[in-house]
Amino acid sequence: MINRKKNEEEHRINEKIRGVKEVRLVGENVEVGVYSIERALAIADDLELDLVEISPNAEPPVCRVVDYQKFLYQRKKREKEIKAKTVKMVVKEIRFGPQTDEHDYNFKLKHAQSFIKDGYKVRAFVFFKGRSILFKEQGEVLLLRLASDLEEIAKVDSLPVLEGKRMVITLSPKSTKK
Repeated sequence: MINRKKNEEEHRINEKIRGVKEVRLVGENVEVGVYSIERALAIADDLELDLVEISPNAEPPVCRVVDYQKFLYQRKKREKEIKAKTVKMVVKEIRFGPQTDEHDYNFKLKHAQSFIKDGYKVRAFVFFKGRSILFKEQGEVLLLRLASDLEEIAKVDSLPVLEGKRMVITLSPKSTKK
């Protein structure tokens, strides 16, 4: 019930189109042109369809002769298709310490490789705790090493940047399209 009310507020239909003397009429089986509001309502009534105000700000307002429920259905379907076509990029995070051992680094490198091969972006960061902020250079070297180890399958979106207590680098998969 609420959804229907929202849609009715969004488009004025039939007798709810007030305050205008003329409208520009469009639609199937209708001769496009400017008509008085009474004539446009009569045309819609003759075709057993609804008069829907599409563009209220135009001069004169644009109205379409269409089955209103079908109109809403097609619009909802179009919006759903557009939403389905948009790509949602997922970002996976990998956390390092400034003095990460070789074994831990290789373990996290394999995870980063699998994430990138699956098409995800990877945000790797070195977290500095307490006085470990003194080892900023080690953190930067670690992140640059990760970027160079992944350069065949990933491109660097942003170089290592210190954000508070974290040094962050972002990598995304290289496009395989040629």
